[in-house]
Amino acid sequence: MNIPARFAAFPILVLAACASASHGDANKSSAQVQIDRGQGVFSHSCARCHGASGQGTDKAPALVGIQKGALPLDPPASRQFRKTQFRTALDVAQFVVPNMPPDPAPRLSGDDAWAVLAFALHANGVTLSKPVGPDNAASIVLH
Repeated sequence: MNIPARFAAFPILVLAACASASHGDANKSSAQVQIDRGQGVFSHSCARCHGASGQGTDKAPALVGIQKGALPLDPPASRQFRKTQFRTALDVAQFVVPNMPPDPAPRLSGDDAWAVLAFALHANGVTLSKPVGPDNAASIVLH
């Protein structure tokens, strides 16, 4: 079987195209992948208390809208769970990982909590050049 040279690379190109199509995140930064994951986790695990877009409700405070009071430095007096200040993203994480959600629902895994934090930071205008985690969260200053 004699295949013309112009078609010889076709199977390789098809395999490459299929491989890249099956990895939709290949063109996204690792930070954006974490943010997208966090948005999904937020919708599934956090929105019922914090509101669909993180705007806050009578059950839980706002997570989005720092200029409007989301993630304030000091915990509001009316809040029963949070007692620490949120100076950096690490402060937020140290509160979220062991405490959220507060009801009988399963706690977020560490990876899910970091992803939700990345989503909230992004929604508040913080640009992440890499995924947020224990190694860089203290350098992300909120207040």
